[in-house]
This record gives sequence, C-alpha cells and structure tokens, in this order.
Amino acid sequence: MRVDSTRIQPLTTVTVRVMADRRSLDKVPWAVGVVGTRELRRGQPTVNLDEALGSVPGVFVASRYNFATDSRISIRGAGARANFGLRGVKVFLDGVPQTLPDGQSQLTNVELGNIDRVEVLRGSTASLYGNGSAGVLSFSNDLRAPTPFAQSVRVLAGSYGQRKTQLRTVGRAGKAIGSLSVSRMTTDGFRQRSAAESRQLNAALDYSLGADSRIEVRAQVAEVPNAFNPGALTFAEYAIRRDSASAANIRRGSDRRVKQDQFSISYHHGSEAQRAEYVATTWISTRGVRNALSTAPPGPVSPTRGIYSTLERTFYGTRLSARYTLGETPRAPTIAGGFDLQQMRDLRINQRPTAGRPTARTDSIILNQFETVGTIAPFVQAQWTPTARILLSAGGRYDRLTFAVRDYFTGDGGVNKGDNSGSRPLSAVSGHAGLTVTGWTLFAPYANLSTSFETPTTTELQVRPDRQGGFNPDLGPQRTLSTEIGARGAVSTLASWNVAAYRANVRNAIVQSRVLDGTAFFENAGRTRNAGIEAGGSIRLARVASVNAAYTWSNLTFADYRQTNGTRVDTLDGKQLPGVPPQQLRVGLRSGSLRGFTLDADQTWTSALFADDLNTIRVPGWGTGVTNVRASWSGMRNGYRFEPFVGVLNAQNNAYIGAVTVNGAFGRVLEPSPLRNWYVGMDIGVAR
Repeated sequence: MRVDSTRIQPLTTVTVRVMADRRSLDKVPWAVGVVGTRELRRGQPTVNLDEALGSVPGVFVASRYNFATDSRISIRGAGARANFGLRGVKVFLDGVPQTLPDGQSQLTNVELGNIDRVEVLRGSTASLYGNGSAGVLSFSNDLRAPTPFAQSVRVLAGSYGQRKTQLRTVGRAGKAIGSLSVSRMTTDGFRQRSAAESRQLNAALDYSLGADSRIEVRAQVAEVPNAFNPGALTFAEYAIRRDSASAANIRRGSDRRVKQDQFSISYHHGSEAQRAEYVATTWISTRGVRNALSTAPPGPVSPTRGIYSTLERTFYGTRLSARYTLGETPRAPTIAGGFDLQQMRDLRINQRPTAGRPTARTDSIILNQFETVGTIAPFVQAQWTPTARILLSAGGRYDRLTFAVRDYFTGDGGVNKGDNSGSRPLSAVSGHAGLTVTGWTLFAPYANLSTSFETPTTTELQVRPDRQGGFNPDLGPQRTLSTEIGARGAVSTLASWNVAAYRANVRNAIVQSRVLDGTAFFENAGRTRNAGIEAGGSIRLARVASVNAAYTWSNLTFADYRQTNGTRVDTLDGKQLPGVPPQQLRVGLRSGSLRGFTLDADQTWTSALFADDLNTIRVPGWGTGVTNVRASWSGMRNGYRFEPFVGVLNAQNNAYIGAVTVNGAFGRVLEPSPLRNWYVGMDIGVAR
C-alpha cells in the first residue's frame, strides 16, 4: 500500500516489503524506517539522498556535493569508511539488487523524482541478503496510474546553475500498468571544478497473468557525461577559500564519466493472504567508468600526472525464493527459502596520463587485469507464533564467494615474472534469531541476535602494499555479531514512536589504514565495537501540522587496532571510528494543506567527528544547525494539477562541513557544503 509520510499510520497497516516474506511493521524484529511519497517529493529538489533519508534515525548521509564521488551513507557505522560508492549497505530497486557480489553498491539507477517509497532496515541482515548487509535500502518506483494514460513534467532551477527536468508517463490498459521516467540534471557546482551532468531513464511494466500471478519488467539507463572532482581541502585551504578545489585535482584533470544500464524480469505467484508464494528474479547490468584520479601513480611524482582508470563491468544474477505456511491457522509456522546466484566480471585498466587523459591507448599502462566475483548462496527463514502474542523468527544463509583475477600486465615485476593472477575463495555462514511481541498497538517490543560478514571489494583488493597487480592476499573479510532490542508503537493516527538500542562487535574490521601519494591502502584492524541508541517519532497537531524527530547516539570505537606507520606502531584502542558524528538530531515540521498551500521545514544538528583513525583531526559539528525550508501550492484547472514550489537550503547561511574524506592524504579531509542557496520549480500533471 502507499505510505504517506505526513500521516501517522497504525503499525499493522504498514507492510514491510524488504523482508524475505512481506510482513506488517509490528512483526519485524529489526529497526525499520519507511519514507513515503510526500516526504520524498513534496517541494523537494529530488537531487541528494539526504532529502530521502535524513528523517530516519541511525542513518547518516554525508553529502559531498561532489557528483564524481557521490554521497556516503552510513547505517550504524557501516559504510563509514567508503570514500566512493556505498559499502556495507545492501541496495534494492523494485526488488532488484543494486549491490555487487563484492558488497559495493551504486545508486546510479535511482531517480528520487520517480520513487514512491523507501524502506530502511537497520542492523545485520546477512542471513537475508549476504555479503555487506549491515543495513538495507529498498527503493520502490512509482507505478500509480490514476488514469489510463497520463503525463507530467517537473522542472527545477536553483543556485549554482542547477537545473533539472523530469518527464513522467504512466498508464494502464487491461492487465498491464507501466511507467516511463526521463530526467536530466546539470549543475555548475558551488566549488571550483565541481560541475556535473546526469541523465536517467527508468521504465517499468507490470503485467497480470491472473489473480495470483504477475510479471514485472524493469529497464534503466543512466549516464554521467562528466562530473568534475574538486577533491577534499586542508584546513588551511578551507580557511582561505572554502569553495576552492584541490590544486592536484585541477592539475591532474580529476573527473568521472559513467554509463550504466540494467534490465530485469521478475515472476511473482501467490500473495500475502495465501499459504504459498513464489518469486523469481533475474537481471543483467553493464557499467562503464572513465575515472581521471588525482592519485599519484607509482614512480616519479609529477604535478600533472595522476591515474586514468577505466572499468568495463558486467553484472548478472538470479534470485529464487518461496514462502509456504504449514497450516491454515494464523499461528501456523511459515518457512521461506531460496538461493542467490550472482556473477560480476570487470576489465580494469589503469594508466599514467598527463592532465587527466592518456595521450595514447598504450600510454604508460600500470595495471591491466580481468577480475571476477561469483557467489552462490542458499538461505532459509522461518517464523512461528507459539502463543497469541509471541512471534519467533530465525534464519540462516551460506555464502560461497570466489574472487579471481587474471593479470595481463607483467611490467611491474615481482614473483612469477610479474604475473599476479590467482583466486581467493571466501565463505561465511550467517544467521539470526528474533522475537517480537505482537497485538499491542501502543507498545510492540522486539529483539534480535544476528551475524553478518563483509568482504573487501575488488577495488580495495587490487590495491596491494607492493603496488603490483593482482589481489592483496592479506586482506580478508570482516565478521560481525550484533544484538538489538527495540520497541515501536502508535496512538491511532495521532502519534507514533520507535526506539532501538544495539551493540555490534566486529572482528577483522576492514579499514583504510593509510594514504600514500593519494593511494588508499586497506587492512584488517582487529576488532571494533559499535553501540548506539536511536529514537524517532511523529506527533500530529490536530489537522494543522505534524512534527517528527529522529535522534541518533552512537559510540563507534576501535577495540583492538595496531596501525603501522613506517617504523612506528600506533595503538588505536579506544579511538573513535572516523567519518560518523557520535550524535545527530533532525526535527521536521510538515504542515497540512491550507487552500492548497503547504510549508515544510527541517532542522539538523550533528556533533563533531574525527576524520582520521588516530583522532588527531577533529572536524567541528554543525553549530546552530542546518535549516531547510520548503513551500508549495497545489491546485487544479481543467483536469490538470499545478504544483509550484520553492525552497531555501541552509537558510541560516551556516558554514559547515557536510562530509570528510577519511584518512585523506596530506590532511585533505574537508568536503564543505554550500552556504545559503535556493531553488524554484513546477510540477504539472493530470489531477490525481
């Protein structure tokens, strides 16, 4: 069902789709946040992920305002080390994985202006989804068709040359319903060398084969023709000019270009109300990346020479799952199971260019290798209601991954005449056990015990300490044991609340240990200990407005970590994990409609954080906070809906750091956010 985030709904009416079997929210033994259409799109620019996830406790979105590296998303500390892409968080779009077998996720296919709903599952869920599942983001495209055929257009203009146009077409005929979204966004960026352009096409078709069966077809095409990378700043550079770019990034022509597509088809049979349900999904995706990096290549350092990295990727897989209830009564046990098959194939070539571009195809190749990652993973889940109010659940999964590399470049020398080809099999058994107390609307407690694991990505493995090709033989997976207790409740449509406390012990934690000439190196840190408390709630103020709040307190520390720096060994036990603030608070106001006029406002505060493992670089918090205000009006004329909107971001004109580059080279860790800026837009379409 459609979830409107400005309304408060009873727990039993909110269905969580991210589980292996769909359940109402009061039956899920994990902390879950659900963000609906209005929160995502009402007066929003639909450009950055903090628009969609800022109201969910336990989630920190570090907005870089750098489209060459994307925002960094951390859920309970997982993903905090990622200086590019997403780590430790599983991502789905309409049930189709956007996460690779090695655990790295991309959001290139996600168009916020076309999303109807986001579900955020916090906590270790490897028993459901395997590698890198310390949290789950599940996006659902909007397939609502109010008329047999309707079109809409949304245009936006804002500060720093930002422009966005989106065209949407939805329709239904007989047993079919479909949508098509085409969008283009351009920006000059508020910093030097930060201009970017992105284009997206999202197509969806659902076709009913009868009362109990349907086919879902999805196709996405995305392109980033160019995204310049301004890089991170030192404190001295930031003090002189906060909107400047790193000199090395300018001289070495740092930027990124991406082309990506994905096609998937799913078959669904059965429904939540029936005893049996089956789902089969298969997909294929390709991705091409041209990345001019400011990282200095091996050998003599030159001011204009970085690394030009090209990647040609193919990713495909199949997921089969089934659910069966062992009886006719509501308390009968339910069994769900299936398996995942996935394969990733990468051709990676690194060259030594001048000013961001190689002068010839064979210009100083320093890496040329073919990388593959394959996984096969059976899983099983069970739930049982032994008494009227107790729901027990348990699950397990076995993942078998094989990393392999064929080294085509032997000029780096070493053993085997420079051929560093090889393979690394990795496996893990993951499980969870959960308990939920149901039947009480005001107070629905739950608890879970779960394990998870996370392998290094191929990008992390290919950075060897000796700077040669192949994979780092010493970098292994990290494993986590976590416990969580929580509760949620609702008072009719007047108020809702949720609270969760967790503790996660991580062994062999993968950390970015050091940076040499701009190259990040990774190692296993021993142990980390993550603990925290999360709370959120919403109160309806008559029919005039609603107020919501999300608070996060976390204590993320190294428990056993010895870092080697040359001949010195530093003991980092007790140091905070960098990149995540220990505290974060967001308060939002959502007005009701007064003659079609609405007003929304958000205020966000974060505490200070550290940008390095040694905790010597302290980055201040957001001071008086960041204030965003949006106003919109909705009216109809001749059967068409008109929704003009306007927004002011960072209304207090606060100079703050939105993100950091963890352990950045030469103290380059600061990624500033823009001062006060604005946007205006218009959404025109058929009245709903």
